Amino acid sequence: MTANTILIVEDEPAIREMVTMTLERGGYVVHQAATAEEAERLLADGLPSLILLDWMLPGMSGIELARRLRRDDYTRGTPIIMLTARSEEDDRIRGLEVGADDYIAKPFSTRELQARIKAVLRRSRPHDEDGVLAVDSLKVDTSSHRVSANEQAVDMGPTEFRLLQFFMSHPERVYSRSQLLDMVWGRGAYVEERTVDVHIRRLRKALEPTGHDALIQTVRGAGYRFSQQV
Repeated sequence: MTANTILIVEDEPAIREMVTMTLERGGYVVHQAATAEEAERLLADGLPSLILLDWMLPGMSGIELARRLRRDDYTRGTPIIMLTARSEEDDRIRGLEVGADDYIAKPFSTRELQARIKAVLRRSRPHDEDGVLAVDSLKVDTSSHRVSANEQAVDMGPTEFRLLQFFMSHPERVYSRSQLLDMVWGRGAYVEERTVDVHIRRLRKALEPTGHDALIQTVRGAGYRFSQQV
């Protein structure tokens, strides 16, 4: 999924459509799921920026889906806002305890929803202000899908862009090839691990003219990391 993508998991079509129209007007790309199982299939194709998750769903409940997402390394860092008719304090606490980042009780206003989404995204992306990731003079604009360094445009393919965006959002941590495949390509992708090496080389080549290729570091026997430290 692309940057600024919201996945709404809600079994009531009227609410899904209302939220979708509101968020699309706000510049978000919205994907819809009516069940937890459908949401899991969509998540296998790529991670959204945030999940709006209804508590009461047919089959697996939203609270159980939230618990499963927080147990999985692939989805653990994806922000979750619970949407529910349950407004009692114990229910709110339970939702937060399983890993939800915020909680909105129905009925809610569209203005409140948008404000909550922006607040959660700001907290979850401390290095990303107004859609721009910046390290030194290297900048990634996640809204316009543009990369620049030293005030000059840097050309790269879409996969290299997603790799760079992921690395800059998660600096100083080592990721294996298999982890990068899950996080950048999506868990459902049928791609060999060595494909990661090919795109890492392409990314370094794109960054080489400005000297930022050294930020993409190989950790022997472990994988790759994005770091300003030598």
